[in-house]
Amino acid sequence: MVADHPEQKLSILRRSSALLRWVGELVYPSVCPACGVRTGRHASFCPTCWGQIHFIERPYCEILGVPFSYDPGEGMVSAEAIADPPVFDRLRSAAIHEGPVRHLVHALKYRDRTDLAPMMAAWMLRASEEFVGRSDAIVPVPLHRWRFVSRKFNQSAELARHLAGQSGRPFLSSTLIRVKNTSRQVGLTARRREANVRAAFKVVPGRETDVAGKHILLVDDVFTTGATVSSATRALKKAGAAEVTVLTFAMAIAGPI
Repeated sequence: MVADHPEQKLSILRRSSALLRWVGELVYPSVCPACGVRTGRHASFCPTCWGQIHFIERPYCEILGVPFSYDPGEGMVSAEAIADPPVFDRLRSAAIHEGPVRHLVHALKYRDRTDLAPMMAAWMLRASEEFVGRSDAIVPVPLHRWRFVSRKFNQSAELARHLAGQSGRPFLSSTLIRVKNTSRQVGLTARRREANVRAAFKVVPGRETDVAGKHILLVDDVFTTGATVSSATRALKKAGAAEVTVLTFAMAIAGPI
């Protein structure tokens, strides 16, 4: 018997929705993304893991976004930024790359947990809403095509796609490409990281107008030494980008903050 009455249709929809939620909970139970403890809802942390997340808040270096251990005053920059100015205009990151945050990065990157990307992108938006809002386009750090084939997705592109959706800014998924099949950066020294990604990126010929004269938001998952985003920034600026803000989910910090 077909339900023609509006209330009957609404009741069927509610039951169907409840069934889908039940099946979803059975297949993908609500657990803490970091430690696996059962929680009340998806993508929510248990109290222990939540307390171990260190969001990057002011005061921090206005150029590199590195948090200060004390407040040196508004607009201050770090000694590192003065001694060795980056090629990008500024860097912002959502959280310190340790504990539960490291688990999130690894889950997205190595365990195909793309369901975590919307939450991670929301943290990134909170960390850099001012610069996201004034950007002309959002560009992910790309993978080489062979790495993409083996991994099936690009974690930076997942973050950038959701960031664009949440902010309403244009998402340029294929303007910047990686032309050099680089080795993995993990375990390399800062100098070898820089050599590994030197001239690794370029803007697709004919797509220069995507970035020329514009403020580009360059998205990656983790900032470590800056070699990768610096190489990508050089390619964007060579194509005429007026300004490049780097936004990452996490930042690796050596030693205590």
